[in-house]
Amino acid sequence: MKSWGRLITAMVTPMDEQGGVNYEKAAEIARRFVEEGTTALVVSGTTGESPTLSAAEKEKLFIAIKKAVDVPVIAGAGTNSTAASIENARRALDCGVDGLLAVVPYYNKPNQDSIYAHFAAFAQATPLPVMLYNVPGRTGTNMTAETSIALSQIPNITALKEASGDLVQLAKVVRDANADFAVYTGEDAQILPTLAVGGYGVVSVASQVVGREIQRMIESHLAGRAAEAAELHLKLVGIVEKLFMTANPIPIKAALNLMGLEVGCTRLPLAPPAPAVVRALREELTALNLISGG
Repeated sequence: MKSWGRLITAMVTPMDEQGGVNYEKAAEIARRFVEEGTTALVVSGTTGESPTLSAAEKEKLFIAIKKAVDVPVIAGAGTNSTAASIENARRALDCGVDGLLAVVPYYNKPNQDSIYAHFAAFAQATPLPVMLYNVPGRTGTNMTAETSIALSQIPNITALKEASGDLVQLAKVVRDANADFAVYTGEDAQILPTLAVGGYGVVSVASQVVGREIQRMIESHLAGRAAEAAELHLKLVGIVEKLFMTANPIPIKAALNLMGLEVGCTRLPLAPPAPAVVRALREELTALNLISGG
């Protein structure tokens, strides 16, 4: 969905000291991300710890963030059950969201025909635009370019978050999908290469700490300032690497906490960050002048 813009932020879910969702903080950081260049927000995706959030918590998050910002809110709704995913979509629609993110079913290991049938049924059950999410490193199954291309012909399947890391696969979808289908990378390290092969944008984790820089990189590329875009890409290599040095969203929450945003820790089964992770993040954030070196 190209109206969602080119820089979509997959935002964390802030927690309070008791481990409950901090809805006020969620609204606050959502506004901050928009001010720094975010054009749409994914709420309750993987980065938002969707597996550990209750249905009621997700609904309250959708409502709180939708009230807080004037950009599209995309609700994480996909699971490894088609029926449960459809129910999530229904609940999200009632909360007033603008679109849905639906991941390839995990653990079940569906074949390509099954993936197509799952997403076709999901899309048919909702009037909202749907972004497909391919992340085989987490789901255990890769959705092929051919399946993504076939799904792009379904009217309300409007976008793909391609996080396989395979640029050839992504490029095939860009080349052969429906002309209005928007292909986003889900890999912060591949934003510039994705744009270079005709991808539309990124669903980003790193934009929560370097959103202005990512937005400038995208703008530089679109304006034909290749050297400037490359310089910004290289500047961000270190922080992107550190943000994924252990399971997401452990590092991004640690980084935001170092920046004083107080988003709390991850819920189990994701443990707090190891001291080495915090040290590495502190070094990178200091080098980028995002925190003081003290």
